[in-house]
Amino acid sequence: MPDKPSAAPDSTAVRVALWRALHSEVDAPPHVLADTIGLQIAAPDEDWRARPDMHPKGTSGYRASIVARARFVEDELAEALAHGVTQYVILGAGIDTFAQRRPELAERMRIYEVDQPGPQAWKQQRLGEMGLAIPDWLKFVPVDFEAGDSWWEKLVAAGFDTAHPAMVASTGVSMYLTRDAVAATLRQIATLAPGSTLTMTFLLPLELIDDDEERAQHEAVYERARAAGTPFLSFFAPDEMIALAHETGFKHARHVSTGDLIDRYFAGRTDGLRPSSGESILVAET
Repeated sequence: MPDKPSAAPDSTAVRVALWRALHSEVDAPPHVLADTIGLQIAAPDEDWRARPDMHPKGTSGYRASIVARARFVEDELAEALAHGVTQYVILGAGIDTFAQRRPELAERMRIYEVDQPGPQAWKQQRLGEMGLAIPDWLKFVPVDFEAGDSWWEKLVAAGFDTAHPAMVASTGVSMYLTRDAVAATLRQIATLAPGSTLTMTFLLPLELIDDDEERAQHEAVYERARAAGTPFLSFFAPDEMIALAHETGFKHARHVSTGDLIDRYFAGRTDGLRPSSGESILVAET
């Protein structure tokens, strides 16, 4: 395993990468998403599969949610590209691997990965160690949120063209922001050129999770996040999120539920793999 700089990504970003790889290893085909590059970038200890949070059965719902939301974003992106959208912004990129896995799409766009400076430098180092070149169309946009940096200003400085439409993806981020911060982010993205789209995940309040066992699992996850010093700060009912999107300037907004993802990506499976129901997706258009 290569030496990691001190600014390696947080445990959540690594966990997402490992779950995506685990899906290809332990779940039966057809795979919703095939991604082992994230595992190679993360370069975990050899016994990573023995971690409690990698238990094949105990974490199947979360694993399925992770691959389903990633697949949904990429399907939306392919559709946007077919309509002439050639800018893609990933807020909180973490160990995203779209540029490495899907060059047939990625090379037709300009991709902007927005994240904290340390983890971005770490990721670029790992790509270099793996012999994966960073093409001109892939831009890393380091933003020191704790120092008050404006991600929008940094994005424009990196070459983003505000006069042309874009797709923006933000997955696994909104729960760490206050409601005011979520609204501010939506308001900024709503100023993008007509034809732009935001695809963003958000957590549901516990009382909207119908299954008792799932609700208990999510409650335990929220408590662990709180104990780790990274509490989840915002939860939205779907109608609240749709209303907020309209209030902040989007012309159209729709809710993509867990049921929608099951119908789209898990129908006909015989292994019972299904995403957990604690997270939903907002798709909003300018």
